[in-house]
Amino acid sequence: MSIEKIIKAIAVTAELTNTQLSAAAMGVMGDDLAAYPLPAVLHALTRCRKELRGRLTLADVLSRLDECDGRPGADEAWAMIPKTEAESVVWSDEMSQAWGVAADLFESDEIGARMAFRATYERLVKQNREAHKPAHWTPSLGHDVAGRAESLRIALEAGRIGASHAAALLPAPTDPGPIARALIEGKPLLLEKPIDRASALRNISKIRAMFPGK
Repeated sequence: MSIEKIIKAIAVTAELTNTQLSAAAMGVMGDDLAAYPLPAVLHALTRCRKELRGRLTLADVLSRLDECDGRPGADEAWAMIPKTEAESVVWSDEMSQAWGVAADLFESDEIGARMAFRATYERLVKQNREAHKPAHWTPSLGHDVAGRAESLRIALEAGRIGASHAAALLPAPTDPGPIARALIEGKPLLLEKPIDRASALRNISKIRAMFPGK
């Protein structure tokens, strides 16, 4: 079913870009693209229909597939790398391996470390893309708890980790109090003294901010 959808999308894209493709050529292109996730292939073909000013080629589709696999460019990846043990990051396997090559150079030769990182990272990304390996992201947590929460938030918003994974890596929240706890859990509350509504709402906001998507 996936290959049929891909070939149909190829045919539409070819027509809209004034590209003549035989049935055999579309079949071969479809087989090449079937190794990738279907949503990513359809998205790449949609971009080709909107962006191409010339004939459709397999390289056009593959370049757009590379751009939507979630891996950052080498410069962005370098900027994300934690340079001290206090900093946290959610990084890809390629970033982690490239930093392993560059880390020893960083203290004495930051420019050399950056160049070594770039060369290794770009080689690994190319290698894994050619092998159709999706990006794999792993948290590396530093000592700074506030920075840790921010790194996890960024990774969560980028779709690199899930909400439950991010929440499990944060410190346990302080007790929000009986009012906030009852409202969060949807339970009735019997009060022994008047409630402080403003304080309760502040506590609810703090708890929900630590668990986005809940």
